[in-house]
This record gives sequence, C-alpha cells and structure tokens, in this order.
Amino acid sequence: MTGIQAVVFDFGGVISRTLFETHALSEAALGLAPGTLSWRGPFDPQSDELWRRMQADEISERDYWTMRTREVARLVGKDWQNMSDFVRAVRGTNAQEAIRPEFLTFIRDLKATGIRLALLSNELDLFYGAKFREFLPFLTDFELICDATYTKILKPDLRAYQECLNALQLAPAACLFIDDQQRNIIGAQAAGLVTVHFDVVAPQASYDVARKKAGLQLRGKK
Repeated sequence: MTGIQAVVFDFGGVISRTLFETHALSEAALGLAPGTLSWRGPFDPQSDELWRRMQADEISERDYWTMRTREVARLVGKDWQNMSDFVRAVRGTNAQEAIRPEFLTFIRDLKATGIRLALLSNELDLFYGAKFREFLPFLTDFELICDATYTKILKPDLRAYQECLNALQLAPAACLFIDDQQRNIIGAQAAGLVTVHFDVVAPQASYDVARKKAGLQLRGKK
C-alpha cells in the first residue's frame, strides 16, 4: 500500500504543454512566419543559450521568460510588460487545449482513489494572468493552490514546500511532488517529499512513474 495522500503539482511543463512545444500555434496566433520562434529550451538545449544559462543558475526561470517575452514583443511590435501578456496573446481563451491529456487522466484516477490534489507554482498568475484560471475548470478539484506570485517564496526555498505541507496538514513522506525543474526537485527532496522529476520531452513516461509512486496501476495494465 502506498503512503501517498496528496500529489503536489508544478504547473508549467507538468500540467500544460510548454511554449516550446506550441511554437507553430504561437506563430499562427501572432501572424509570424513558420519557424520564426527558434528557441527550444529542453528540446534542444545546445541551440538555446538562455536556457543553458538558466539551467546553470546564472539566470532565473522568471528571467528567461521575461527575456523571451520581450524578444517576441519586439517581433510583433508590442509593448508587453510581462509573460502573461505573451500567454494571453498566443493562447487566449483556449488554455484548455494546451493541457496535457496525460495529466487529466492522472488526476481523474487520483480523485477516484481519494488522493488529494495541490498546486505549488513559482509564477502561476504572474506568467499566465489571474483570469487564466477561469479557462481551466479542473482547478476546482485542487484543494490548495500555493502561488509564489503572492507568497513571494520561490521553490527551491524549503519554506515554499513547508507552507504547502502545513496547509495540507500532511507529513512530507505523504506527498508526491512533480516538477520539471531539477533544482525544484532537489529542494523538495531536501524537504522530505517523494518526488518525480518530470521530463517534458517524455510526458507519458513521466506520468507512468508518477502513477507508480502514487500507488496507481499503469493505464492498460492489470
């Protein structure tokens, strides 16, 4: 029997497809020629210097996306001030279309077994805008959303995980934490949580690992 009582998700990359994966949709929405957006982050680190700098902790994830937002704004002649302007421009009210189907299946099965759902994000509303939540009906199934947009405590600061644990009133070993950034996984492990380092290049495989750690059967297997 698993001891997992709650699964704590990061948002970007884990729940939604990354902006790296949806360049074609972004280009169409912005009226850019196909192939204009060439930065690929984890899908091609060697061609993305900013991504490599972020992975080396020379800049933060917020810095990365601020720079990319300004870069794209210049291409389309906009004066975007933050990433939420970028996201609204390329995804608009179609946010649900970017949600990973593997995630939706996973939370449905978690709910069926009584495992609780929580979200721990460094910049949910900062990056996506508060209204973005209105287009994501599954968020009503989450009993807790900890967003550093407001708390100002960023992962991998141990206080971020502890705040989430305190709100859930659970021991660290009872929580499975899923994030696509290794630094945040290291922080969660230091806080005592069970972890899955999510690979955005292989989402199904990552969710298979998460299912096992949560005590769920793999889909299609008995």
